[in-house]
Amino acid sequence: MDLAFLLFQKALAMLIYLIIGCICYKTKLITDIGNKSLTNVAIYALSPAMILVSFQQEYSEKLFRGLVMTVGLSCVGFVITIAGCLALIRNKGLSGKENKDAVIERFSAIFSNCGFMGIPLANELFGSEGVFYITAFHSVFMFLVWTYGVYLITGDKKDISLKKVILNPSIIATILGAVLFIADIDTPKFLTSTMQPMSTAVGPIAMIIAGATIIQSDLKVAFTNLRIYWVAFLKLILIPAILAVVLTLISKPFGITQTALLATILGFSCPSATIGTMLAIKFDKNATTASQIFAFTTVVSVVTMPLIIYLQQLL
Repeated sequence: MDLAFLLFQKALAMLIYLIIGCICYKTKLITDIGNKSLTNVAIYALSPAMILVSFQQEYSEKLFRGLVMTVGLSCVGFVITIAGCLALIRNKGLSGKENKDAVIERFSAIFSNCGFMGIPLANELFGSEGVFYITAFHSVFMFLVWTYGVYLITGDKKDISLKKVILNPSIIATILGAVLFIADIDTPKFLTSTMQPMSTAVGPIAMIIAGATIIQSDLKVAFTNLRIYWVAFLKLILIPAILAVVLTLISKPFGITQTALLATILGFSCPSATIGTMLAIKFDKNATTASQIFAFTTVVSVVTMPLIIYLQQLL
């Protein structure tokens, strides 16, 4: 219960940053160009710095085993999530009416904002060890986004981009960090102390960016659209609750640490990914629906994420 309440407090702080982002955009302190620039800073500088800092730990079999196990849990979790979304978000409703936004809804229910929200929250809750593990989750996430995720939206394998995975700054930082960790090489102290403040800035900056993005959506439509409620229920409650039970049961025989397990569940419990809107724009899908789902799930996740973590603690 203590951890769930702490997560609620941290998520509430994230919500405050989000509101600040909304105000900054409305008052033109942040423009569209400025928001894009902030996003680039977060992606190319702050997030990689936080990942590299998290890998600055003395090598141990326990940590390495936890890293590998987190990848395994993440893969199992995504298989369950994808299967569930394909079954519960159909191309046609019970009335036989075609759902033109099915692919956007599936993508939004499968992929979470684990980079901009999950990693900072893991850092707040579990410190560098939490980031260490959720980074493994994020690597699986990135691989699936640019392979299965792109195929899901376009229906065409030619648009799949492994290059996007390999050249992603966070993936590069993860690979570099993993090499340094396994080789047990410490970066110079002055470099680590420089990156440390950058790593703590990711959460506030990411949520200010999210706020400036959300305020551009039609929030009234988002909170009155029943389809969005259904997608949010799947994304934030049903699927994470199932995964909390299944992954906990799987972890026990393998002796997976509680931090690795919780970091993985936290990754799945985060709201819909911002990249869903970007890909919808890129491939001429309904970006409005994607942004509304992102906005709705981001606000509601302040309550749902602590509930999922609390459920796991009861198991």
